[in-house]
Amino acid sequence: MNIRIVVALALILSPLTAFARDVDGVVLPETVTLGAKTPLVLNGAGVRSKFFIKVYVGALYLPARTRAADAVLRHTGPVAMHMYFLHSEVSREKLVKAWNEGFDANLDAAERARLGARIERFDGLFRTVHKGDTIRLDYLPGSGTTVLINDETRGTIEGADFMQAWLRIWLGKEPADSDLKQKLLGAD
Repeated sequence: MNIRIVVALALILSPLTAFARDVDGVVLPETVTLGAKTPLVLNGAGVRSKFFIKVYVGALYLPARTRAADAVLRHTGPVAMHMYFLHSEVSREKLVKAWNEGFDANLDAAERARLGARIERFDGLFRTVHKGDTIRLDYLPGSGTTVLINDETRGTIEGADFMQAWLRIWLGKEPADSDLKQKLLGAD
């Protein structure tokens, strides 16, 4: 085949491959849209592991890419955290325990008390998940954080303060997985 044809095909097809990223066999879109018109870009993605077990691929979507955790945690605009489960099964109880450990590690007592009722409602939105399942936490200002499991809306929790609290689970001073934190912030 003529080298010019090969180069031309490569140039034509290369933008198509820029729209997805593969992380541990999970193909992640480079952009997602929340609501009717809120586009977000993939800031970073990585694998959440616990005791050498790959639990899920986490993907953080923001309006614009940043490597600064503080900037993300101060952000009050739209944001999404998507989790694509790799492990055979994660029980509802383990999910809720993990959320609460993350909240407890990253919120002071006053913040935890102020968010307590909303955290309880959040905990109640989950069920046992299996390999191939997806949990999405999609935040839109004015609407709140919507929890979706496999595209089924489970409920919405109000408040930018709540969204900032759940982001601390991955990006706070005591993240669930420090390697995943770095990957979510765009480290290679």
